[in-house]
Amino acid sequence: MIPHVNANTALNQSLQAPRAKLDKGPSMNPSRHRTASCGRPKTAVSDLFLNIIGVVTVALAATESWAQDSAPARHEAAQSPQPAIETARLNQLSLEELLNIEVTSAAKKPEKLSETAAAIYVITEDDIRRSGVTSIAEALRMAPGMDVARLDAHTWTISSRGFNDIFADKLLVLMDGRSVYTPLFSGVYWDVQDTLLQDIDRIEVIRGPGGSLWGANAVNGVINIITKNAKDTQGVLLYGGGGTEERGFGGFRYGGKLGEDVYFRIYGKYFDRDNQLLANGLDGNDGWWQERAGIRMDWNRPDSLVTLQGDLYYGRQKETFGMPSLAPPFSLVASDKPKVAGGNVLGRWTYTFANESQMTLQTYYDRTVRETSTFEEDRNTFDVDLQHRFKWGERQEIVCGLGYHWTGDQIRNGFDISFDPDQRDTNLLSAFLQDEIVLVKNRLRLTVGSKVEHNDFTGYEVQPSARLLWTPQEQHTVWAAVSRAIREPSRAEDDVRINQQVLPPDALGPGSPLGVVSLFGNDRFESEKLLAYELGYRFQPVKQVSLDFSTFYNVYDNLLSFDPQPSQVFSETSPSPPHLVIPVFVGNNLKGETYGCELAAKWQVTNWCRAQASYSFLEVQLHRKSGSTDTTNEAKESASPTNQFSVRCSMDLPANVQFDCGLRYVDNLPALQIPSYLVADVRLAWKPTTNWELSVVGQNLLDDRHPEFRSNLSSVQPTEVEHSVYGMVTWRF
Repeated sequence: MIPHVNANTALNQSLQAPRAKLDKGPSMNPSRHRTASCGRPKTAVSDLFLNIIGVVTVALAATESWAQDSAPARHEAAQSPQPAIETARLNQLSLEELLNIEVTSAAKKPEKLSETAAAIYVITEDDIRRSGVTSIAEALRMAPGMDVARLDAHTWTISSRGFNDIFADKLLVLMDGRSVYTPLFSGVYWDVQDTLLQDIDRIEVIRGPGGSLWGANAVNGVINIITKNAKDTQGVLLYGGGGTEERGFGGFRYGGKLGEDVYFRIYGKYFDRDNQLLANGLDGNDGWWQERAGIRMDWNRPDSLVTLQGDLYYGRQKETFGMPSLAPPFSLVASDKPKVAGGNVLGRWTYTFANESQMTLQTYYDRTVRETSTFEEDRNTFDVDLQHRFKWGERQEIVCGLGYHWTGDQIRNGFDISFDPDQRDTNLLSAFLQDEIVLVKNRLRLTVGSKVEHNDFTGYEVQPSARLLWTPQEQHTVWAAVSRAIREPSRAEDDVRINQQVLPPDALGPGSPLGVVSLFGNDRFESEKLLAYELGYRFQPVKQVSLDFSTFYNVYDNLLSFDPQPSQVFSETSPSPPHLVIPVFVGNNLKGETYGCELAAKWQVTNWCRAQASYSFLEVQLHRKSGSTDTTNEAKESASPTNQFSVRCSMDLPANVQFDCGLRYVDNLPALQIPSYLVADVRLAWKPTTNWELSVVGQNLLDDRHPEFRSNLSSVQPTEVEHSVYGMVTWRF
């Protein structure tokens, strides 16, 4: 859906009145039970699951001393030449090995995580599997500083360092180097960003700007989802399961070899997720299902790597939303079953020269289709990117590149949402240069660079940055950065008209005709601008503990505003009946600052137990510019929680049993009437043989249900996240 914007406080109250009962906040009594559960006895199921977890906890306490005594014996068994059961044990990667994981998103070249001059966090394949999450969006909750919330069963709001909403537009998301943001509103359709989770190698999450390398929209962060080489996914994988909310899901993967050094895999998956509930306990009518298939081929040569991959998907999802009407009662609540479909194909060639320089050529094509009863979008995207990395003397390494991005859309307009023109092509040309300079060998490094882009909305944009990395000792790393980033205008901000609300006759005064409050785009809308200051520190006080701390201060200008202009009211005869139009215009009349800090800690308690914790603090302050009539800045300030923390613990127990548990706290959002909440997730898995794994997962177990987000920019009916339990069987051979 496209933003639903309030013209002023009075209009906002009038607009929300029909949904006042629907949006009533939940009771905070944790013992509360639903009066309307749609025939699903989930409370009893979850209570039973909690009892099971209680028994497991007692068993853990009883076996702790035995496990410590037997640890050396189990370690010797792991070193035995006899075939071992695949248990993906925690001690496969030590904390030191995790810090030495190679990442590529921060500098567009491989570098150790511990030596990266950015606030970066890596979510590994083991993190994803052991957390029990069923989507990429849920997996992002594990990264500190990320704000991940659900509006309904299939709609996520995801951002970093503030400005979260259903149309969050300051986070660049990549799937194997393919940008998945939509130029329609400069955000991400999270409901269609998916793949086989077992094929994900890692998710690199950067908090902070990345515009000097990745370009426009990499303002508050970059997320790069990287899947495994086909060589690492050989054989057959089958999985399936279901539960109280995950009604049914399953998937397969087959990997094989086509010739010398040529590997491939194919996969398919399906899921069907249940409706969530409204605050009053009634069914939220927001269930969804989706099916997806894909293929990947990798040709691994000593001096080059060629990758070809592609995906197809199709799905349906239910939703309820409000819409204006020119006929009494002038506001309707409608139900719909939108269709989502699409596909993509990507090719990438990486060649390594004899002098250790490297060149990469990548191109992709993407097609997306979204159809609702009031709006349709059909979009095609083509992208090509060339990058070269080489040494310049003994102390410098340069990365440079050129890129071209084209997208074209066709939109079917309705009364509530329309675009003029309804078809448009946009082009983006870019070039970047980055120079990494070693000032003191193994101690001090400076990285400077910039990206220059030309877009069809604002012309040329420049995004420079400078990053300094200091390693005073082997286990200590200090980094600092100053960066400029921009968020270029979207199609909606330039061309949209949204008929937000219809005012009945006499609403504007005695004898006044019918009125329509409408939001209009602005072809003079400028890019939003950010100047960011960052400081970070990583260290290992002891071998078993690692800490990662980062802090930031961001200054924003030309932020998106919605400015009502009652002095520019005009009349309109089509569509019938004749009516007055009260305009609200898109503008750049907000500015502001954000500041905060993020902390991530990992502790290898024993060789069979690891604990992880994170905390983030965020403060957002927004100000109207002179002459602005915008009234949305207060809601934008509290669209992201001030405080968040999480704790996770993973244990490898005797008899090939794994136990994982976690707590997560999210602060309240006062302007959106979202209370704070604390949730617990638990996973218990058993691997009886090399090929089989049985697991049961409980999610959101501390309450019956809770709201996570409401949006002042959307008419979609919000629902509440329920506790759930599901089981899964996995077979590998």
